[in-house]
Amino acid sequence: MIEIKDITKTYKTGDVEFQALRGVSFIIKDGEFVAIMGPSGSGKSTLMHILGALDNPTDGTYFLDGKDVSKLTDDELADIRKDKIGFVFQSFNLLPRTTVLRNVILPLIYDGINPNEREERAKKALVLAGLDEGHFLNLSNQLSGGQIQRVAIARALVNNPSLILADEPTGNLDSKTSEIVLGTFQKLNKELGRTIILITHEQDIAEHADRILFIKDGLLEHREPHIKRIAKN
Repeated sequence: MIEIKDITKTYKTGDVEFQALRGVSFIIKDGEFVAIMGPSGSGKSTLMHILGALDNPTDGTYFLDGKDVSKLTDDELADIRKDKIGFVFQSFNLLPRTTVLRNVILPLIYDGINPNEREERAKKALVLAGLDEGHFLNLSNQLSGGQIQRVAIARALVNNPSLILADEPTGNLDSKTSEIVLGTFQKLNKELGRTIILITHEQDIAEHADRILFIKDGLLEHREPHIKRIAKN
């Protein structure tokens, strides 16, 4: 699904240059659950933005489903972000005084899906994310952190993406709630075949994936080809 070749990313502020990525290369196959792990400032979030077609590399190539992303038009990139990729962030990014169901429906409204279909799709996504139907009409600010993150996962799933990018999705959660959320990702990967890329700086979080890529100072230091993933209790 993903092939990254010699990706670099350089930021310039006046005469000062900072190289966030310095020649990163790897392949992620369809249906894999991969963690990209590294300390703060390692370049992992910059890499996630490139993988999500939210930013362009300074040099190198990124192939997504065999297509060179750098050669796509703005409209084609927007379609990829809308239809192929689901984003889950640490900060949730939900509307606090809006119901759970409407938070998940909103992307479908912007996409022009008819009302009956979008409600059905939103409810299905919430169930897939492991949220109980009794919470659908709650306001998002009435939920626990773990429930809010499940709503965010459902919103990422509502357009049926093949790839889910999760950037520090458990960063604001306690350890017990983190296990529940990570178990949801494992279920989506194992039972539904979603490709999941998890960005984290924590070893115990990364070990829920099937494979870990370690990044430091903009370089891919080493990779674990396969690990025994932690199962949800």
